[in-house]
Amino acid sequence: MFNFKPMSKTFTSTVPPSLKKGDQVAIVATARYADLKILEFAEQLLESWGLKLNRGKNLLKKHYNFAGNDPERLEDLQWAMDHPELKAIFCFRGGYGSTRILEKIEAKKFMNSPKWVIGFSDVTALHNYIGTICNTASVHATMPINYKDNSDNALRSLKQLLFEKTMNYCIDSCAENILGQASGPIVGGNLAILQSLSGTKYDCNTKGKILFIEDVDEYLYNIDRMLWTLKHAGKLANLAGLIVGGFTQLKDNDDPFGMTVQQIILEKVKAYHYPVCFNFPSGHFNDNCALGLNLPVKLIVGSEKVELSN
Repeated sequence: MFNFKPMSKTFTSTVPPSLKKGDQVAIVATARYADLKILEFAEQLLESWGLKLNRGKNLLKKHYNFAGNDPERLEDLQWAMDHPELKAIFCFRGGYGSTRILEKIEAKKFMNSPKWVIGFSDVTALHNYIGTICNTASVHATMPINYKDNSDNALRSLKQLLFEKTMNYCIDSCAENILGQASGPIVGGNLAILQSLSGTKYDCNTKGKILFIEDVDEYLYNIDRMLWTLKHAGKLANLAGLIVGGFTQLKDNDDPFGMTVQQIILEKVKAYHYPVCFNFPSGHFNDNCALGLNLPVKLIVGSEKVELSN
C-alpha cells in the first residue's frame, strides 16, 4: 500500500530560462582551487553543447587550498551573478570555501536576471543561498572537475535539465525503501553543509518538500549526529518525501558504531509517514545525475522501481 503525500501548498520559485546554443556561461571556483588541464577539458565539453565559455578572472588563482582568497572568489561569483548576458554559472569544484563568502553576496541583480547555478557538495551552501534568499531554482549536479570521469548518463542528465528543464528517472527499488508517492519541490544537497547552515538565515525550509541528502568521507557516528541535528530542528517532521543519494567512502571507528547508514536514517524518520528512496544516483560518484532544486517533481517509490519526474 502506498502512502501519498500531496503538496500542502503551492510552491513557486523563480526558474531561470532554459539554455540554448549560443548562450554565454561562466565557470568560477568558490571553494578549492582549479586545475588548468581539467578546466580545458570541461570547457571543450560545454562548448560541444553550443555554449560560449567565460572564465572568472581569478579562476586559476591559488591561496592555500582555495581558488584565491575570499575576496577573489567572491569577486568572481558576484561578477557572474551580476553579468547581464550570462545564462549559467558552473562551479568548478567543491571542497570547502563557499560558506565563507555567503554573507558578502549581493543578490539584487541576480534576482532581476536569474541564471542557473550548477554544482554539488560544498556548493550546497550556494544552493541554500539561492533557494532561501533569492527563491530561485538551481541545479545539483556534477561539476567541471568531474566531467572527464562522469558517466554519459550523468552528463546527459545535466544537459537535459539545463536545456529542457526536464528530469525523468526510473531506478531499481531496494528493500530499505519506504513505499509511497509524493509531490513537491526538491531541496537539500550535502548533509554536512545542510547541517552547518541549520538555524542560519540560509537554512532551507523543508516543510512540504522532498528533501535530498548525500555525503562522502564521513564517520557513521557523525552522520548520525548530523541527522539528529536536522531532526531536532524539525527538518524531518513535515517532509513530503526523502531521497537519499550516495553516502560513499564512509568510515567507522575500531569499535563499530553498530548501524548502517540506512538504519541511521530510518531511525530518524520511522515516526513519519512519507516515502523514502535510498540509493538514488546522485552524489560523490561518476554516475552523478542532475536534480533541479526548488523545482516541483513527483516521486513514486514502488516495490520494484522508483520514479522521479517533473
